[in-house]
Amino acid sequence: MNRLIVNVLHAGMASALAMGLAACNRDANADAGVAASADGAKYAKVVSVDPVRETVNNPKQVCHDEVVNTTTPPKDQHQIAGTAIGAIVGGVLGNQVGGGKGKTLATVAGAVGGGYAGKKIQESRQHATTTSTTERRCETVNNTSTKLVGYDVRYEYNGVTRTVRMDHDPGDRVKVEEGVTSVSDAR
Repeated sequence: MNRLIVNVLHAGMASALAMGLAACNRDANADAGVAASADGAKYAKVVSVDPVRETVNNPKQVCHDEVVNTTTPPKDQHQIAGTAIGAIVGGVLGNQVGGGKGKTLATVAGAVGGGYAGKKIQESRQHATTTSTTERRCETVNNTSTKLVGYDVRYEYNGVTRTVRMDHDPGDRVKVEEGVTSVSDAR
């Protein structure tokens, strides 16, 4: 029975020693930024995660309607029709007055006065024509936005700090492949 107790004690001490050594190795790996999981995979400690954003410009065309006023001058800018009609009417009226040389003078004076009066009457009634039209005006404006394109992840593995770009935030650790230079998802 004593022999059995001694063997059990030896086995217990050997087991405790083996577990202690394993714990020391695990602590040493954790200090070096390396952690191992139950399945033997190795993980590196994430030091920082920086989102990477990209600015994208999507120009777009913006249009609006604008009222445009156009002024066109009158067709008879020199009031020729009013002058001619006034001269004829004035001449006819002047011809009705007087006789002989006075009649000729009255006709000429009536024509001159009537022409001047006809010009002024047409001028006061004649205005430039204003037309309003609606025109479509367009311009291109910049429409910028930013989008998230990935994460720059700094991690420490075996005392060496490395950076890798990932498509997601890995959290506090990343899985390290045996090649030491590649990292995979730690989820």
